[in-house]
Amino acid sequence: MTAPTRRTVLLALAAAGVAGRGAAETVVDLKWRDLLPKDDRSLPADLSALVPHDESSLAARQPVSTGMRTDWNGRTVRLSGFVVPIDYRGTGLTAFILVPYVGACVHVPPPPANQLVFVTTGTPYKNSGMFEAVTVTGMFGTASTSTQLAEIGYALSADTITPYRS
Repeated sequence: MTAPTRRTVLLALAAAGVAGRGAAETVVDLKWRDLLPKDDRSLPADLSALVPHDESSLAARQPVSTGMRTDWNGRTVRLSGFVVPIDYRGTGLTAFILVPYVGACVHVPPPPANQLVFVTTGTPYKNSGMFEAVTVTGMFGTASTSTQLAEIGYALSADTITPYRS
């Protein structure tokens, strides 16, 4: 993500947080389908077309996003998914992509940008490995982010990250 884009995302999330966190706030439980535009009821790509690990540029096969939802911008949300590590501090994760299914972005082409969330945390999270299932709670917003793995449509500043419990 470029510095101006990162600054814009952080300022937008911070402004929304200042406005929204004054009173006791309700946490919105999101499902991956909630991130799709209201008129888009498609599901993530079929996983039957797995590709070899040595095939290059899975990111180039990312489907075009049908748009982003802004309903939860600046709200505290809870969303479960799988971890694709991006950045570490010591032995803990400080940034990762939250994906809706195992293999997304690494072993199979990434889902559309509206099905990917860029998660950052000030407190490094000691994950148990690639594609760990987690539940993340924190401030949510739309934020176009580009990584070598995929284009990402949403950002979540994590207050808590916990192993997923069904």
